[in-house]
Amino acid sequence: MNEAVITLKKGEGRTVKAGGMWIFDNEIENVSGSFENGEMVVVHDFDGYPLGKGFINENSKIRIRMMTRNVNQEIDREFLRRRLEDAWKYRKMTVDTGSCRIIFGEADFLPGLVVDKFSDVLVVESLALGIDRWKEDIVNILKELLAEDGISIKGVYERSDAKVRLNEGMERVKGFIGEEFDTNVEIVENGVKFLVDVKDGQKTGFFLDQKYNRLAIQKLCRNARVLDCFTHTGSFALNAAVAGAKEVIGVDASQLGISQAVKNAALNKMEDRTRFWCRDVFELLPELEQKGEKFDVVILDPPAFTKSRNSVKNAVKGYREINLRAMKLVKDGGFLATCSCSHFMSYELFSETIHQAARNVHKRLRQVEFRTQAPDHPILWAADESYYLKFYIFQVCEEK
Repeated sequence: MNEAVITLKKGEGRTVKAGGMWIFDNEIENVSGSFENGEMVVVHDFDGYPLGKGFINENSKIRIRMMTRNVNQEIDREFLRRRLEDAWKYRKMTVDTGSCRIIFGEADFLPGLVVDKFSDVLVVESLALGIDRWKEDIVNILKELLAEDGISIKGVYERSDAKVRLNEGMERVKGFIGEEFDTNVEIVENGVKFLVDVKDGQKTGFFLDQKYNRLAIQKLCRNARVLDCFTHTGSFALNAAVAGAKEVIGVDASQLGISQAVKNAALNKMEDRTRFWCRDVFELLPELEQKGEKFDVVILDPPAFTKSRNSVKNAVKGYREINLRAMKLVKDGGFLATCSCSHFMSYELFSETIHQAARNVHKRLRQVEFRTQAPDHPILWAADESYYLKFYIFQVCEEK
């Protein structure tokens, strides 16, 4: 069957021409030939110049997700195997693969697909119709590739239950792909043990993107009093405790997260130096300030306050507020680790927001380091959506 041909409007397709992966609905001039949503189409520039091939979906504002720049390339099992092979080889060269993200969507040239490896379990998240059709093939190929390295995968769980699937005209789904297994999986990260709930945890169960940022705070936490805000299942808190902190308080609004954090503390025999509170961080920080509490290290790892351009203004207020409150709780000369995981909160905007917070509370910040997401979440230049995590460590000083 001949593939349909999509022709772009004159002056459009700038993102794709710069190396990006998306073509939006308003960039298309016309379509010749017939197609079903999720099928491959050929993309031409306005003058007929071939730009490559991608999956089309008329239900989505992201009308085409590019798969290859070569219009003659067959998108088949062999093609997918090469892409998956490249992705796995890259992880082996850049990160600890005990637990890691093996596929990071567009940044691995497999748009709409996320695969996380937690020890001997894979968690799959499919967010685009075109790639969804290849899901089971992809899982089987990955199992084959890992088996070649002596890694036997016990089971695969699908977490395609994100709301964004609705934008693609797809249902939200979760469940086993293949055999059932115990969905509480033990992993080790930076020498710290965690139980990951791949069935009911947030997103795919655990945030692997902060792995090396958690490692970076370890050296600051020896003998320290540490406050970990938005602790989720205790990941920063337990990295601090294992590094030798004398007292760690982890706070999260989710009772499920806090219960898991308590179990994780027990797993690492860290119950004596950790406490976990189920509280709203925005309410708690002013209370701690009123009581005159001070900490050597305060960590802020909030959820994305904005998931669209429209809500950025409110997000800025939220980030400014928690950073301002946190700075007041840091001892003079202590440290603040703070981050944003929202793609729409740009590096410049996030930096300016922190700067404003510091000015408002008359603190001086000395930057220790700036980091982004771990290398298993590579940032593909020109695919802006692949760069989302901004992570700072500051020393907080009184104005002298």
